[in-house]
Amino acid sequence: MSNTIGIVGLGLIGGSFAKSYKRFAPDFKILAYNRTKSTLEKAISEGVVDGILDENTIPECDLILINLYSEIAIKYIKDNSDLFSKSCIVMDACGNKQDICEAGFALAKASKNGFTFIGGHPMAGNEFSGYDHSTSDMFVGASMIMVPDNIDEEKLKRAEELMSPLGFSGFKITDALHHDRMIAYTSQLAHVVASSYIKGPGLSDSKGFTGGSFRDVSRVSYLNPGMWTELFTVNREHLIPEIDHMIYELQRYKDALERNDEDTIYKLLEEGTRRKEDFNK
Repeated sequence: MSNTIGIVGLGLIGGSFAKSYKRFAPDFKILAYNRTKSTLEKAISEGVVDGILDENTIPECDLILINLYSEIAIKYIKDNSDLFSKSCIVMDACGNKQDICEAGFALAKASKNGFTFIGGHPMAGNEFSGYDHSTSDMFVGASMIMVPDNIDEEKLKRAEELMSPLGFSGFKITDALHHDRMIAYTSQLAHVVASSYIKGPGLSDSKGFTGGSFRDVSRVSYLNPGMWTELFTVNREHLIPEIDHMIYELQRYKDALERNDEDTIYKLLEEGTRRKEDFNK
């Protein structure tokens, strides 16, 4: 039996979901909704999407992936909650999980048919945005984080089964609070650091002096300001302590340099190397 996937939002992630399914699971039927109709029409004309996701086709879906800002995603779930079938799994792809999971779990329980909501976050992407930058191999080797409610193992197994063709390296099951704490460090802080770094006074005269280090640190300074403003502010409870610790670590280097304390600088650098080695084991 063919599976039907609904994709809401054909930006970088949603477009990549569609292209990945079309490449790796061509027998799956892909339906999509996008606010900008020209993008949806382009995806259909390219053969990436098979049809339109609307009130008539939502009940057909085995899995619906919502790729919208969290407030808009919650509204979409609320507006369509009674259209999702009992067997349907609805999953978002937002960068923060507490707000949307709280709303999604409640809406699933209150719905007419009793669909399943699972919070989702594919640990993949790039510095660009929009359908034109989406790729069919976006998720190959990436981790897929899933935040379930109190549901049975069969539903989780079904969600993994429906997403496994995309090439994820594994599925990480966690709760919303732990997810948001971790993402503040592994993702959001990195964007704050990159955005701060690229504003340095040396940038204007740096042409011809940049290499791998510059590219690695500055890459994610190129971002969608609207999306990341929402991610930062919604998760500020966890992001602020990470920024405070970063300031503390930078101050240690600054203090040692002001004292011309080579021993301390060496120890700080050695500590960083050791921690990275331990993490890689």
